[in-house]
Amino acid sequence: MTLEESIFTDLKNDHNNLKPVDKHSHVKGSSSPPLVNCTISNLLKKTVSKFALRDAFIFPDHRLNYKEFDFMVDKLAIGFIKIGLKKGDRLGIWSPNRLEWVLTQFATARIGVILVNINPAYRLSELEYSLNKVGCKALILAKNFKSSDYFNMILSLAPELRKSKKGKLKTKNLPQLNHVILIDEADENYAGVWMFEEIFNLGGDKEKQKLIEIDKTLKPDDAINIQFTSGTTGQPKGATLSHYNIVNNGSFVTDRIKLTEKDRLALPVPLYHCFGMVMGVLGAVSKGAAMIFPGESFDAKETLGVLVKEKCTALYGVPTMFVAILEELNKSSSDLSNMRTGIMAGALCPIEVMKKVNDLMNMKEVTICYGMTETSPVSFQSFINDPTEKRCKTVGRVHPHLEVKIVDKYNKIVSIGEQGELCTRGYSVMKEYWNDANTTNEVINDGWMHTGDLGVFDEDGFCTITGRLKDMIIRGGENIYPREIEEFLFLHPKISEAQVFGVPDEKLGEIVCAWIVLKEGFKIDKNELEKFCHGKIAHFKIPKFFEVVKELPMTITGKPQKFVMREKMMEILNLR
Repeated sequence: MTLEESIFTDLKNDHNNLKPVDKHSHVKGSSSPPLVNCTISNLLKKTVSKFALRDAFIFPDHRLNYKEFDFMVDKLAIGFIKIGLKKGDRLGIWSPNRLEWVLTQFATARIGVILVNINPAYRLSELEYSLNKVGCKALILAKNFKSSDYFNMILSLAPELRKSKKGKLKTKNLPQLNHVILIDEADENYAGVWMFEEIFNLGGDKEKQKLIEIDKTLKPDDAINIQFTSGTTGQPKGATLSHYNIVNNGSFVTDRIKLTEKDRLALPVPLYHCFGMVMGVLGAVSKGAAMIFPGESFDAKETLGVLVKEKCTALYGVPTMFVAILEELNKSSSDLSNMRTGIMAGALCPIEVMKKVNDLMNMKEVTICYGMTETSPVSFQSFINDPTEKRCKTVGRVHPHLEVKIVDKYNKIVSIGEQGELCTRGYSVMKEYWNDANTTNEVINDGWMHTGDLGVFDEDGFCTITGRLKDMIIRGGENIYPREIEEFLFLHPKISEAQVFGVPDEKLGEIVCAWIVLKEGFKIDKNELEKFCHGKIAHFKIPKFFEVVKELPMTITGKPQKFVMREKMMEILNLR
């Protein structure tokens, strides 16, 4: 047997082990590679010891190898110690993709300070809620980003910054916040505001010694990151993750795309989200790969330029990002001969898009991921050699060291092919929702995380996500799953995007509504849409109301916000 045949046989045997147990919708991941019992700091130090001079982080204005990055992380950590931050304190970061973000990610982990990711799209009320919910002692922020004036927002919440001393902030609206650290220069001097560069120059031998002592107290199971679940269901909750959760998950993600120290990974996805900071940063650091950030946020032209200039081999993004890059690629020829792999997540990828990514972007080994913040995040991922159809219609197979079952409303495991709720158990399940025991206990039962996602397993263990439990519409006693109707509407030649949801109805309980985004240059009316549906889907599934919109409300990571659509539609229909 040749080496290639041996590898193929090993892969086939490993894949067979991921099949459902006893024809029930219950799968268990591989027990190899083993889980790593280390902190984020340990992970970085190990990589530096092997790949010190290899490219680590590349931003538009900065290039650092692993040794240089590690040095800057320690300097920042020493500065944090000097201003009084201690293990277990919470530090928020409110910024787009910047070098300062990843430095803060590793410097806080170095001293056991819990990093709190603040969504760059947040406004005043959301910022105030987040900082107070977890009791942030410090906040690092960019001056502004796009239409958001971060600095003026924090000044409106904490006007005392104008006169208070650095580190001595006392403010009514944010009672636990002591430090505000600004990444950029302010237009004028504010007595209570630290400059990010200042922190690097604080501390001395005493703090250096303390850094060594703190390192000995850090444990892999310590909470180290709080990420607010957002966007698609309403009020955010603080999913609390440990070193152990996210170090291992990031490593397993990049195992599946066969990432090595020779790879160069482009990351236009947001750092504040697990896609950027766990799957991207921690995943790449676990392999010693280079990370290239095209800009502060996604821009198709910038990203394509970086893929060529930096000879990238891998790219992460949501499907809409890949569509935009493909459109940019149509405008001029670009050399993507170095490209090989990457990850699409956040939504299913249309098969036509996948084929173009495989062929035109030379990404033959791109994979699909599924997960949630509460599971660190990934629990399912395709393999690089899975058929294209499986990479488009499913989210792949279970990750190592995880156990996933699909249950009915009575919490009984369903048979293969039956729909139910996905439940995940294993190392990746979050510690808790911060300071919210009741909500934590609602979703975690005997170690099982109830995801709220509906799915189906096939006989090989491939998982298809069919919708959200909370999105299910109950119309006159009939259970209607929006994803099924959305996939049908996608078949209409004029429709680019579609989202289906329910609104209240006095007679039926709920009725079906659809928001439609048309392809450029097309028009459509309700009669045409109803005619398209008639006779092809059950009458009770045909939306009663269609709304044609220019764009859908999305989270920053590309997930549709159905609760926003529902509220807007209720206003339009005068249902309030």
